[in-house]
Amino acid sequence: MTLRAFMQRAGKRIACFLVFVLTLSGCDGQTPLTVVKAVAAGVPSLAPFFDENSGLGRDAQVRSRAAHGGLQQGDTPGLYGGSKQPTICDVERLEQFLTDPGNDQKARAWARALEISKNEIPDYLDRLTPVLLRHDTLVKNHDYKKGKAVPYDSLLQAGIAILVDRQGQPAVKCSCGNPLRPFEGDTSRISVEFEDGNEKWQGYERSQVVAVRPAPRALERIALVDVREPERGINRPVGTTGEDDSTFDTRQRRAVPKLAGATFGQASRQLADSGLAAGYEGKGRPPDGARVTASDPPAGSELRFGEYVTLSVAGGESGGGGPGGTSAGTSAGTSSGASSGASSGTSAGTSAGTSAGSAAPPSPPGSSGASTTPTPSSSGPGVSPSAPSSGTSSGSGSPGSGKPSSADPPSSSPPSSSADTAGPSSRPPGSAPPSTSPPPPPPPPPDPPTSSPPEVSSSPPASDPVTSSARPPAGAPVTSEPASSEPVTSAPAGSESAGATT
Repeated sequence: MTLRAFMQRAGKRIACFLVFVLTLSGCDGQTPLTVVKAVAAGVPSLAPFFDENSGLGRDAQVRSRAAHGGLQQGDTPGLYGGSKQPTICDVERLEQFLTDPGNDQKARAWARALEISKNEIPDYLDRLTPVLLRHDTLVKNHDYKKGKAVPYDSLLQAGIAILVDRQGQPAVKCSCGNPLRPFEGDTSRISVEFEDGNEKWQGYERSQVVAVRPAPRALERIALVDVREPERGINRPVGTTGEDDSTFDTRQRRAVPKLAGATFGQASRQLADSGLAAGYEGKGRPPDGARVTASDPPAGSELRFGEYVTLSVAGGESGGGGPGGTSAGTSAGTSSGASSGASSGTSAGTSAGTSAGSAAPPSPPGSSGASTTPTPSSSGPGVSPSAPSSGTSSGSGSPGSGKPSSADPPSSSPPSSSADTAGPSSRPPGSAPPSTSPPPPPPPPPDPPTSSPPEVSSSPPASDPVTSSARPPAGAPVTSEPASSEPVTSAPAGSESAGATT
């Protein structure tokens, strides 16, 4: 009994220990958590490159804003803020410090962290632009310890003054001069440590932090929002510190452009040029080459500066959360409707129904049925093969184009006018001909071979219904139905070829 009790106690301890270890290592199968050090606005660094008390930069008190997606590009309108006091970062003083021969070792470590040479420091600083963070932002920060730049992941609080490069990427923390590089971890898998005087700030939400990716193009100006007066926008030329700023009204409405059919990268640039931000659903940002199928709000909607437009893509990684989903089928369903402002929930079946409703009416009785016989579609009902997956690039297959839709089933019901002109279409073979046809000659001729069709030249006058003057052979189908009321495949091989020639 003593041994059994000992084993039970030991088993419980081992189980508790395993639960603890699995919890720390991420037992849910996802990537392990990345430890991130919090850096609050106004709190000095413990190992700065530059003396914090020298007035190199000044942070502001800004409430962090929620972003639509953990990854943001450097050209996103409204990503950064500014103020009427342009001297939030003294770039000239930082350059003087780093080019001082007495700070040669520190300058070399600073340049090495940014992957430039020491001689390139002046030109590099001339291309940087001071801004204020409007979001709690993840970066790879650097301390200066023992003559080297020591990297570590950190979360910079909104309101911290930084310098960004020509692609909108954070490059320098102004107050201490520490170099900054892109955060390389998963923004949704972080563990933030609040220590060394950096207490958890009001409004902090781990799910709302962002990391910035370089814009795919060099920027000429950066569109900022005044952190004190949000209705005031600031256009700041890249490489200037505020002396050449121009202002605009952020309340002015901007129309969402037509984005269906463009790639995600193209759509993001179009939105940025319009003063709007590209949003997406899911954990990962879709690849630039993913095809946009719809936007929410749709094209033509009017938004304020910096508001988000959620893009749904086909073949991307956005997780299928947005309207219309992200599968390849969504691309087919929204190719004709999304560009005209249709909602992203349009399905392929709706597209096919619209095409069927706009098809031409059936031909009148007596016309040839060969040209209007629908061709069965190999893609199944509800999918228009003529609709390109890229949206509206060609415009084929759109409603109102005049082309018959391949989504119409081959055996559609006959139009209501057929019963008035040619009698019931369901008359069995061998039954008496319609009462409107002329009577057969007194001695009926012997039945012709089944392979020869009735002569088309013996038809009655045009005022009578189109029927054969000879008695139809036994077992032969009635061919007097109006065009397109029955598929041509219901007739024997011989009569089908004759109907095509008429």
